[in-house]
Amino acid sequence: MKPAVAVALGGRYRLVSRIAVGGMGEVWVGHDEALARDVAVKVLREEFAGDAGFLERFRTEARNSAQLSHPNIAQLYDYGEQDGSGFLVMELVLGEPMSDLLDRQPVLPTRRLLPILAQTARALHAAHVAGVVHRDVKPGNILLARSGRVKITDFGISTASNQIPMTASGMVMGTAQYLSPEQAIGRAATPASDVYSLGIVAYEALVGNRPFTGPTAVDIAIAHVNTPVPPLPGDIDPELSALVMRMLAKEPEARPRSAASLARMLDGMLDRTPPGGVPMAAYGRHARTVDLMDAAELADTPTRPTRVPGRAAEPASPSVPSGPSVVDAPVIAPAQAGPP
Repeated sequence: MKPAVAVALGGRYRLVSRIAVGGMGEVWVGHDEALARDVAVKVLREEFAGDAGFLERFRTEARNSAQLSHPNIAQLYDYGEQDGSGFLVMELVLGEPMSDLLDRQPVLPTRRLLPILAQTARALHAAHVAGVVHRDVKPGNILLARSGRVKITDFGISTASNQIPMTASGMVMGTAQYLSPEQAIGRAATPASDVYSLGIVAYEALVGNRPFTGPTAVDIAIAHVNTPVPPLPGDIDPELSALVMRMLAKEPEARPRSAASLARMLDGMLDRTPPGGVPMAAYGRHARTVDLMDAAELADTPTRPTRVPGRAAEPASPSVPSGPSVVDAPVIAPAQAGPP
C-alpha cells in the first residue's frame, strides 16, 4: 500500500498530509471520520509492505504502546492492517520534539531542562512498571507540548517482558549516540538502559553536544563501552552534575535504582513539576503540530544560535544514523569494557 493524500485506512482514518519519514514508517496527519478529530497516523513505508519482519515490528510497537497509559506517554488510539501494510493511530501533539528545541538552543537553562527530564523519567517509569523498555530514548522521541507537558513516543524498537526477542544475534538495536554500554555489548536492554539514554539527553542539553561521537555508529558504540564520560563544565550545579554522571555510569547497578527515584531527585532540585507541565510560554515557544517522528521545521523558526563559548559544536557524522537503527556489526566483547 502506498500512503497518499485522501487514502482511507480502516475505512475511517483519512490521510491529510505527510509530516515525517522515519526508518520504518511514514507519519501523517490524519482525520478520524468517525470521531471528527485529527490524529497522527504512522504507516509502514511502502517498500516494507508485505515484509513479515517489519509488519511484526509494527504489531509489537502497537502491543507495547497499548499497555501504556500515562499523561507523559503519547496515547495509542488504534492499530490496523491493510493491503499488506500496518498503521498505528495516535494522538496528535501541538508542540515540537526536543530535538528541534536543541537545534535552536543547544544549551538549555536548568529551570527549563529539569521539568523535561523529570516528566520523561515518570513516563519511562510507567513503561517499566508495565514491563516495557523503550530502548530508543533520545530528543527526537521526547515531545514538548505547547502546554509544557512532555510526552515520550515511538516504541518501535521497545521490548516487553513477555515478548519473544526479535533482534538477531550480533546486532544491536537503538540509536548509537544514545546507546547504553550494555546494549552495545549485546546484552538485553533493561530499565537502567533507558536511564542511561536519558542521561545522554541531559548531558547534551547541559553542554551543547553529546559526550561521545565518532565517524561510524560502531565507533560511537565502542566509546559508550570504553571511554570515560567527559566531565561536565564547572558552572553546572554540582548536584545536577553528579546526578547526570551517575545516570551515565558504565555499570547499570551504579545508576539511579529506578526512573521514579530519578524523577524525585530531579524534582528536588527545582519546585516540583506540576502534573500539567511547565507552560512553554514561560520560555518562549514555537508551537506546531508534531507526532511520533515529526522533524519538519516551521518557516518562521529562528536560526540556530551560536553555541556557548568554549563548547564547540559536535562535528557532523553523516554515516551515523539519526533515527532508530540496527548497528549491524560484531558485538563488542564484554572483556573490552572499561572500568565502571
